[in-house]
Amino acid sequence: MYLLAVIYILIFLILLLILFAVMQIRLAGMKVKDFWTFIEANQILDKLYLFTTKYKKLSIQEQVIFLEEAEKVFNAFDKVPELLWEEEYQKYMEVLNTYKDIKMLRWVASDKEKIYNA
Repeated sequence: MYLLAVIYILIFLILLLILFAVMQIRLAGMKVKDFWTFIEANQILDKLYLFTTKYKKLSIQEQVIFLEEAEKVFNAFDKVPELLWEEEYQKYMEVLNTYKDIKMLRWVASDKEKIYNA
């Protein structure tokens, strides 16, 4: 009987904490889905950050994948207040700079291809 009461109290406390977390997210002006997407994007950001040191060695296909994943991260980060990701700012900027560099390299390569094909 005592064990059952403890289990009910723990379940109630867990539900209360979840409700409190959802309320805090909404008070911050976000949707829960956007916050969850941000958490996933934060994990992707860590992986992309590792690629920033060797992006020149990536194949064309790997560069395209990097660009697509980086765009997902940028979209997710845009939906949450900067206060939440200020600790990740340096990684974000490194990935953004690499993104810009790859886009520029691909643009130059496509320009050269157009010139040679003309």
